[in-house]
Amino acid sequence: MGMIEYDRATAESFRAARELPLASLTAWREVLTPFLVPGTTVLDLGAGTGLFTRAFREWFDVEVIAVEPSADMRAVSGEEMLAGDAARIPLPDGSVDVVWMSTVVHHVPDLAAAGREIRRVLRDGSVLIRGVFPGRTDRLGLLEHFPEAARGLARFPTVEGVADGLGFDVVSLEPVPQQSAESLRDKADGLRRDADTLLRGLTDEEFERGLERLRHAAATAPSAPVIDYLDFLVLS
Repeated sequence: MGMIEYDRATAESFRAARELPLASLTAWREVLTPFLVPGTTVLDLGAGTGLFTRAFREWFDVEVIAVEPSADMRAVSGEEMLAGDAARIPLPDGSVDVVWMSTVVHHVPDLAAAGREIRRVLRDGSVLIRGVFPGRTDRLGLLEHFPEAARGLARFPTVEGVADGLGFDVVSLEPVPQQSAESLRDKADGLRRDADTLLRGLTDEEFERGLERLRHAAATAPSAPVIDYLDFLVLS
């Protein structure tokens, strides 16, 4: 799956719809703590609007270098970021200890080229990937309301495809919970079609049917936080 072109409107929608309060990402902080020890230099590759760039700077005593290909995403982020992508990382050889990629690996058109660049800039550390993989989405609420989105998910690389494509070995893989919204009503109100790769692949009719399902669930289910699980893949 190739990279989506994020223009200014899409970047703003992405930040409005996809950025989460850091308090909702507590489990991510816990699983990342062993890797982001004080003094670590971490590359936030495909940093988007800077959610984890900001999180890492607040949570850990580390140096964060953010690289993002979209000028509009960089502008919306408000963070200092370098222009570049996974196949063209604007850093010297052996300059980072950890590479972090959050919901970005499915946008990388050439995993082999990305793997070569990551190995070039990585000293001797890990590649940490947060994402969604085919066959591992049973606790992803989006598909409950938008089942046709599975069509796009089938084009995402598998865990094995990512590891083999990048040329690294799988060290560990685990689902990590996060609070995606305060309630289903908030989820429906905050949904932005152009901010989600899977939703962008739906027809207008499919999207409207899914939105109606979500709104119906919000109206009939008890109000409770929406918890989704994304995978945490560690490569070395």
